[in-house]
Amino acid sequence: MQTEIDRLIAYFGGVNALAQALKEHDPDHPVSTAAIYKWRTRGSLPLHQLQKLAALAEAQGKPLDLNAFMHQQTTLEKTMPHADQNNRIIIFDTTLRDGEQSPGAAMSKEDKLRIARQLEKMGVDVIEAGFAAASPGDFDAVSEIAKTLTQTTVCSLSRAVERDIRLAGEAVSHAVRPRIHTFIATSPIHMEYKLKMKPQQVIAAAVKAVNIAKEYTADVEFSCEDALRSELDFLAEICGAVIEAGATTINIPDTVGYSVPHKTEAFFRELIAKTPGGAGVVWSAHCHNDLGLAVANSLAALKGGARQVECTVNGLGERAGNAAIEEIVMALNVRRDVFGLETGIDTTQIVPASKLVSGITGYPVQPNKAIVGANAFSHESGIHQDGVLKHRETYEIMSAQSVGWANNRLTLGKLSGRNAFKTKLAELGIELASEEALNAAFARFKELADKKREIFDEDLHALVSDGLTSLSHDHYKFISQRISTETGEPPRAEIVFSAHGEEHHAEATGSGPVDAIFKAIESVAKSGATLLIYSVNAVTHGTESQGETMVRLERGGKVANGQGADTDVLVATAKAYLSALSKLESPERLKAQGTGV
Repeated sequence: MQTEIDRLIAYFGGVNALAQALKEHDPDHPVSTAAIYKWRTRGSLPLHQLQKLAALAEAQGKPLDLNAFMHQQTTLEKTMPHADQNNRIIIFDTTLRDGEQSPGAAMSKEDKLRIARQLEKMGVDVIEAGFAAASPGDFDAVSEIAKTLTQTTVCSLSRAVERDIRLAGEAVSHAVRPRIHTFIATSPIHMEYKLKMKPQQVIAAAVKAVNIAKEYTADVEFSCEDALRSELDFLAEICGAVIEAGATTINIPDTVGYSVPHKTEAFFRELIAKTPGGAGVVWSAHCHNDLGLAVANSLAALKGGARQVECTVNGLGERAGNAAIEEIVMALNVRRDVFGLETGIDTTQIVPASKLVSGITGYPVQPNKAIVGANAFSHESGIHQDGVLKHRETYEIMSAQSVGWANNRLTLGKLSGRNAFKTKLAELGIELASEEALNAAFARFKELADKKREIFDEDLHALVSDGLTSLSHDHYKFISQRISTETGEPPRAEIVFSAHGEEHHAEATGSGPVDAIFKAIESVAKSGATLLIYSVNAVTHGTESQGETMVRLERGGKVANGQGADTDVLVATAKAYLSALSKLESPERLKAQGTGV
């Protein structure tokens, strides 16, 4: 940090000039040249002094961007986020927080780390790693991600409650670029029925929350939950208050997916203009997809002056989901003529990120999903096929390769060594926690390489996920099975698995082999769970592909997803069911107030 302190002092003209300026700005609390030299020697300075320097710069008419200082950017001069010349959009990914609120999509710490590494590799600016106060597991995951990432800002969500904020601050304290994201509801219906607070009480709580957050980091984001159903004048008042308190990003979420694009653009434009200090912060959009308009509303918000957009991989999230990162990024890329905006995203990493998140959460991507669906670049019509063969741009507005399709072949085979395998894992952002995990994954790789002539990156992700499941402390673990089917006879499943460390042999018949597997397991588990979803997807193309299965179970209002992968889809099916059972018996994950933002 030594160099950064030097830059900060030089920004004010050197040690003597800075000491004199501080004395004139705040004569009751002067700072000596000796103290400033001590900052430089230590390579750091107290947060309250950093805030004093920001106030001094504001008074001198050359606002200091504290985020730029903290993030080691080349210029410290604060730019106006809504100005026409500022065309760089901050991509804020909340897959690990809002995305995890999808039913049954809870992720382990290892899962979150894998996704976080991929998001950083993709160039995401801010990763909302979780809700640190929700549970000890969430705190641990946020903290581990903060310690691991080296470039991306790591953020934790918190309610406007002191305990939540302090836990968030502690969780992100080791991040190279920490952020606290605190929120409170601002719509009349939320304030009256959920918070049971008067508007001025809400403002006081918001200001207090930002002040506490500033004790931990200069990068504080404040969200007005249910903002698009809030009264605009009240929003301007509360946003102005938190900006004065030190918030650097203001998020205006469409929490219930109620807005429509032209209204969203006008709302942002008017709110930014009315808010005191609104020109000096970054405005953010966080849109839900209840009416299928999350991406459209997000883009409209950018037209209205927002310069941060909050989104998730594959549009994962509460209820109908969030704005999809892949659609927003590619809309901005393809239609630069309309938006004139840029992101820092490496678009070739979009499809790998999509497949990773889908595999970990058990939420398959529909074939006709924009950008990342299997049919996104397929052409059935003869006219379309003819046109694409003659000139791709006739029917494709972007290339499949530009978003990561057809670039996923793994250049390893059954003769590849352990070191080459480990190196490839690192390239994919996969870091295994122990030698035991690496050895198990390598053994699985060798086994898979004997079965398949071609191995793809998706195979590797599925293989590692399966290995992590087998090494984890699950209540139920697959050992072996035998399935017999014959036309005219009921299929029979004989399965061996462990339950709470004890090995069991079970068998049953069913209407089909999958039904027989589930009934055999339940003859021992007696879980009382209801099967909600069972799906099978090929990890890659071809008949040799691994099958990736997902099972969703529900019991007593708790929903759990289980995944399994194997070249034998019936083995993958048994693994997925046992995985879901294990998650049902795991401790209940605490939820945030309401649905978050």
